[in-house]
Amino acid sequence: MKKQMMALILFLFTFVVISSSLAAEKPRIGVLRFTNNTHAGWWHGGMGGELQDMLIAELASTKSFSILERKELDAVVSEQKLGASGLVRKETAPEIGKLTGARYLISATVTSFEENTGGKDAGFSLLGVSVGGNKGSAYMAVDLKVMDTNTGEIADVRTVEATSESSGLRLGLNLSFFSGNFGEKAKTPTAKAIRGCVVEIAQYLECSLLQGKDSSCMKEYDEKESKRKQKTKDSIKLE
Repeated sequence: MKKQMMALILFLFTFVVISSSLAAEKPRIGVLRFTNNTHAGWWHGGMGGELQDMLIAELASTKSFSILERKELDAVVSEQKLGASGLVRKETAPEIGKLTGARYLISATVTSFEENTGGKDAGFSLLGVSVGGNKGSAYMAVDLKVMDTNTGEIADVRTVEATSESSGLRLGLNLSFFSGNFGEKAKTPTAKAIRGCVVEIAQYLECSLLQGKDSSCMKEYDEKESKRKQKTKDSIKLE
């Protein structure tokens, strides 16, 4: 009887230890470079990598993920392209799950961007000195994809949106011997919309990959997604 009791206690102890270990293990993810499907003027050749780094930093700050280093991930992507090029035999082509050691790969594409820089909304001029206010707004949408490297399937998709508005003070001098413009907006609507999307992506991934599809936070995101789709539907008139 005592042996059976000891065996049961040992089994329960082992189960608790293993369960705790699995619970403490952070999901290992890799973040790919952002891509762009818009004509946004702020996008340049290195912007995809900059947004990639921004999202990596945001995810790292949550302390919820084990994140693949960017250089390591770039090497993985290069190997994958080589394997898909047909230059190597199919049986020796690298499998992405084995190469990365990451469970999920995160890809993000900027699919919509709108900016309204507006003019002076108010102001006055006195003795050659003009004071005016400028308003601006920006809207940005990013399509997010989460790929399961074990199966090669897309595990999750989501569209993330951010809208930002700001106003800035413009001070100018208009004299016969001097003219100038002082004052610049420290934070533009575009920069804030970009940051807003990145923060939202990080928070969504923490909810989706850690707390799961049945969590309360996921229900909130699903409601937000339903409202987004309905808003899009209402803005389109189908014949």
